[in-house]
Amino acid sequence: MSDKNLLTILFIADIVGKPGLDIITALLPNLKKQYRVDLCIANGENGYNGRGLTEQIVRKYLNTGIDIITGGNHSWNFSEFRAFLDTSTKVLRPLNFPDEAPGKGSVVFTTHSGQQVGIINLQGRTFMNPIDCPFKKSLEEIERIKQKSNIIFVDFHAEATAEKVALAWYLDGKVSAIVGTHTHVQTADERILPGGTAYITDTGMTGPFDSVIGLDINVAIKRFVTQLPEKYRMATSNIRMNAVAIDIDTSTGRAKNIKRINLP
Repeated sequence: MSDKNLLTILFIADIVGKPGLDIITALLPNLKKQYRVDLCIANGENGYNGRGLTEQIVRKYLNTGIDIITGGNHSWNFSEFRAFLDTSTKVLRPLNFPDEAPGKGSVVFTTHSGQQVGIINLQGRTFMNPIDCPFKKSLEEIERIKQKSNIIFVDFHAEATAEKVALAWYLDGKVSAIVGTHTHVQTADERILPGGTAYITDTGMTGPFDSVIGLDINVAIKRFVTQLPEKYRMATSNIRMNAVAIDIDTSTGRAKNIKRINLP
């Protein structure tokens, strides 16, 4: 197969605060060249000091070379950002929140080469908010997007591994890729499922790794020991970038390869 029949998506794991932005700014340009990236997607819901997102940070992400930003349970942290969600074509929130919630849960993005790619953002329900069913909701959106493109990418922002794996099997052959986000710990189970869907349970985190999933170690330990609330304070050491690069056959929409990335 010639390279012209392949489309490469780079997905950057949950970006945490300024440390995450700094490493993306430093590494992303060369990474996009190395993998010949056609579309760069990143989960950005932890962009503001580890909790939430703002319009200003969105603009900084886009300036680094990110094309589309997905979200999750922290997408709603700042009320002023909700109005921005309603107008932005570059930032998604989970599709399976009620229709009355601000923003959009999917988009069809056109790459520089003219290839259209559907992107869906979903959120899990196990140990999370009791929102609409991500399984049924995703099928409805897939049918709509299939009218425009056979390449569909899904960010499933979920807590439970079992829920992520189940959705992957449920959508195998219906979408090109499903990547898990939210737990901030990169899993080593990347694979291509029998129907041609690329999958990884969790892509990991882009931010400070000498931490408790981004949180200052001492603050996190105090929370667990005392069971009392403590002010969130981000960690700042050992900054790493987690991501996956996925090659997709544009003629079939099937994934051909998925590579896990973990860079200092």
